[in-house]
Parts: sequence; C-alpha cells; structure tokens
Amino acid sequence: MKASPQSQLRLLELAELDAELTRLDHRRRSLPEVDELARMEARTGELKDATVAAETELGDLSREQGRAERDVEQVRTRIDRDRARLDAGQISAARELASLQSEIESLHKRQGDLEEVVLELMERREALTSRLDELAAERDHLGSEMTAVAARRDASLSEIDESAGKASAQRQGIAAEVPADLLKLYDQIRGTRGVGAAALRRGRCEGCHLSLNTVDLNQIRTSAPDEVIRCEECRRILVRTPESGL
Repeated sequence: MKASPQSQLRLLELAELDAELTRLDHRRRSLPEVDELARMEARTGELKDATVAAETELGDLSREQGRAERDVEQVRTRIDRDRARLDAGQISAARELASLQSEIESLHKRQGDLEEVVLELMERREALTSRLDELAAERDHLGSEMTAVAARRDASLSEIDESAGKASAQRQGIAAEVPADLLKLYDQIRGTRGVGAAALRRGRCEGCHLSLNTVDLNQIRTSAPDEVIRCEECRRILVRTPESGL
C-alpha cells in the first residue's frame, strides 16, 4: 500500500487522539465516585433492611406490651375485688378467709412478675426506638453525602464528555484527510492492537517498543517515502519521522 508521507504522519495524530479517547473512556469507567456511590447505595439498602427489621420487632413488642399491660390490669382488678370482699367482712369462715388472703398474695406476686415483664418490654422498645433514630440519622447523613458525591461524579463526567467531544471532532477532521484505504487499514489494526500506527523513532517502534534489526532498518531506508511500512513484530503501521534514525 502507498500513501503520501503527509498522510502517514496524520496517522500519528489519529493515534494520539485515539489514545486520548481511550484514556478518557477508562477515566469515565473508573471514576472513584462511581464506586463510592455503589458502596453508599449498598449501605442504604442495609439501612433500609435494618429499619424494616427494627420496625417489625418494635411492632411485635408493642403488641406484647399491650397484652402484658392488660394482664396486669386484670390482676389489679381481681385484687381490688378480693380486697373489697375482705374489707366488707363478707367472709366469716376461717378457711375461706385464709384461701382469699392466699389468693391475694398470689395475685400480688403475679402482678409483680407481669410488671417486670412490662418494664422489660418498655426498655426493649426504648432501645429499639433509639436504634431507629440512629438508623434514620445515618440514612439522612448518607443521603446528603450521596448527593454531594453524585454532584462530583456528574461534574467529572461533564468534563470528560467535553474533552471527548473535542477529541472526537479533531479525529473526525483528521480522518477525513486520510486516504480511505489507509484509514481502513489503520482502524483494522487498531481494533486488534489498540494502537493502529506508531512512529519509528531512533530505530525503535514506538508501538511495541522494540528496536528494529539492521536488515529491517536498511530495507526501510531503501523504501520509497510513500510506501506504507509495517512493524515486523507488532504489525502496526510504522510511520517514518525526522527522528527515525534512518
């Protein structure tokens, strides 16, 4: 294949722009804010699950406390009724009187046990309520942080997109000046090698960074200026420049 030395030199400009576009694409995909937001979103999910679990447990405790408080109230009512019978002197039989007094004592013990249960449930509810407050506070703080991180991400993406747009426009302009067959070859090599063309600088291919042997260099020296040269090692288009060392 033949192409003017000027057209071949344009390939180096294309390669530089393609490398810049690749760097920008890598930067776009590896923004630290993206990973940071992913971690925050995962934590948000954990907080949501923890909140649902705590709210469910709090609801169960509330129902359990309600039942315990009703049991306490029933025992108190029974004690009041039995005591009223004693105070009214309605019971004269010693055995029945002893039985009623024993029942009142048992009811007092039962009341004490139930009140301890209620107290324990109240403490557990208080701890859960505090936990829910902590979860809500962390969720709110995390939401604010996510907003700030997302703003930094969007600013970085906007900057990257602007740079990529300029580089793409430059590439399009340069590509339009390169012969179609040479551009096609360049793009084919770029598709497999990542870089389609490289400069020959001081006897070394800047694509694979290997020095050419004397035979290959002599062959290049004798080639016509418009001959398109390929590196024998990496098969990239090898562009001759004043720094080629020929």
